[in-house]
Amino acid sequence: MFFSTKSAVIVGITPLLVNVEVDINARSVKRDINIVGLPDTAVKESKQRILSAFKNSNVSMPDGLITVNLAPGDVKKEGTFLDFAIALAILGAAKHIPPFNAIVIGELGLDGSVKRVKGVLPILLEFQNPLITFIIPSDNIPEAAATKAKFLPFKNLYEAVQAIKTGNFPQVKYETPSFDTENHEVDFSDIRGHLVPKRALEVAASGGHNVLMVGPPGTGKTMFARRFPTILPPMSEQEIIETSKIYSAIGLLDSKLITKRPFRSPHHTSSAVAIIGGGTNVKPGEVTLAHNGVLFLDELPEFRRDVLEALREPLEDGVVTVSRSKATHIFPANFQLIAAMNPCPCGYYGDKEIACKCSPYEIRKYWKNISGPILDRIDIQIQVPRVSYEEIRGKTLQTDGESSAQIRERVMKAREKQLHRYKEENIKLNAKLTHKMVEKYIKLDDKAEEILKLFVTKHRLSGRAIDKILKVSRTIADLNGDDIVDAKAVSEALHYRLSSIDFEFVL
Repeated sequence: MFFSTKSAVIVGITPLLVNVEVDINARSVKRDINIVGLPDTAVKESKQRILSAFKNSNVSMPDGLITVNLAPGDVKKEGTFLDFAIALAILGAAKHIPPFNAIVIGELGLDGSVKRVKGVLPILLEFQNPLITFIIPSDNIPEAAATKAKFLPFKNLYEAVQAIKTGNFPQVKYETPSFDTENHEVDFSDIRGHLVPKRALEVAASGGHNVLMVGPPGTGKTMFARRFPTILPPMSEQEIIETSKIYSAIGLLDSKLITKRPFRSPHHTSSAVAIIGGGTNVKPGEVTLAHNGVLFLDELPEFRRDVLEALREPLEDGVVTVSRSKATHIFPANFQLIAAMNPCPCGYYGDKEIACKCSPYEIRKYWKNISGPILDRIDIQIQVPRVSYEEIRGKTLQTDGESSAQIRERVMKAREKQLHRYKEENIKLNAKLTHKMVEKYIKLDDKAEEILKLFVTKHRLSGRAIDKILKVSRTIADLNGDDIVDAKAVSEALHYRLSSIDFEFVL
């Protein structure tokens, strides 16, 4: 007796369609379930869950030796996605239920309940078709409702068996998920003073540029980073689905879609695998979880050097490629990097009120962990100095800061200009310009060209660093409403380079 149905698993963050084939040898005196097709431990343990689920659901277990094959047989199957499909395929092979055409996903509890599994959203989006129906756990309805796929949710095995037997499938009412961006709990108006860092972050948000903030402890670097997502444009419906797919695939999606831009802040003790992705069972890292959002690296020099060097590819290309002997996984990693650090080990180099206790050697050693190529990939590099008592307590006019909504409005206008300018290209933001695009789209007036030449000659900047300055200049010009990049825009962009603000001895 043979029966076949379909299910799916997640490999990395990519859905894989699995054919669940069941053959029952009724002549065998041995009553057991053998699962083949490269199952991992969780899949092998489904045998015990299925046996108990049958017993507690008043569903008779067929006699004989049951062989379950999971095809394709050369790809390892992980997780508990297949329990429900294997159970229904066994009943189909025993002729307890009629043939059905569906992709079945779900984990079985010992009491016969069908439990929520991760990855339902990307699986339905990958394989949705007007001719295909999905059988899923009821707890996964919020994810499934975000797709156009046809699905039948069930709470337990008995309910599913009766529905397939009779053909009477329950009509389930559900709400279409909201794609409205939620309100933020923090706001840029919370920050006192700091006019230059605020402006720099506005430029960064407008053009998609990466930022490094350097300053003494307690000057507000983390406050800036946590409020940076509040001035970014709301996520589009496509971005919401993209991000939610990633979080669903690794089991971090709750009942609602991800409607706010991700903000990931890994600890500086994190490994390269945790940040970039990989491992024995390949999983995405923090750079992928920050896709369409912000990756905040606090205490940047404290991160391991190999971790920082591994950021080169995602910062440049927006993807991470993890290669293994059997497969190559490509994870999306289109994020904005916001990094923060102290200027020296004690934290007070350059502070006007507290004297630095570090020697030049200690400061160079502290900065040595951050290589030149990594600094080259960070477009905006600024100091965040200590603010005065009057600014903190609101005694000066400078403390009346703008709200995130006001800044975001200017950011969105600048992005609209870029979207129109690059409508024939495969990019949307100035930060993503290639060298050829920089030559094509960024035009400087004579005075701006002269200022840039003098600065590059004095500080011996690389070609990549020059391109970064030009991209930031283009963004500043967009914010200022200028078609040509003038001397004012270039001068401001040059100010956002650490080499121009008294850190040459460590660079």
